[in-house]
Amino acid sequence: MNWQRFSRGVGWGVLATVIMSALMLIGVASGVSPMPKPIPAAIVGKMLGAGTPKPLLMSLAVLSHLAYGGFWGGIVAAVTKPITVRKGIAFSALLWLVMQVMVLPFLGWGAFGSSVSLKIAVATLVLHLVYGFSYGALMGRSEAVAPGASATS
Repeated sequence: MNWQRFSRGVGWGVLATVIMSALMLIGVASGVSPMPKPIPAAIVGKMLGAGTPKPLLMSLAVLSHLAYGGFWGGIVAAVTKPITVRKGIAFSALLWLVMQVMVLPFLGWGAFGSSVSLKIAVATLVLHLVYGFSYGALMGRSEAVAPGASATS
């Protein structure tokens, strides 16, 4: 495996996760989000239990979400070249589908959020597409830059 490429993919995956998470938090804070709580926090809360102190829960939720986005960014970079916006979006749609049929039922929200609101499926799709677009654009741009050249040249 090309560890340098994997590492670059992790970095861009983390940044794409930050972008997606910022949008998610804006949605939650504004009341637009159909989710009862941010999904990373719901996952950590489910795994650690209801008595988990909120600062610990939120810290672990943020760290695990960044690690998850970074890990998959690294994997995509390691297994495909070049990275394009189209590939980023396609991969993010696959991650979204896994979330819908595995993670949301684990949380008790039903497949596609059907036990809470089907709007969850749409909201999480938008967030994942933001991740995929961001990752594809950032990683693709970093690949297009010749070695030794700056990204602005």
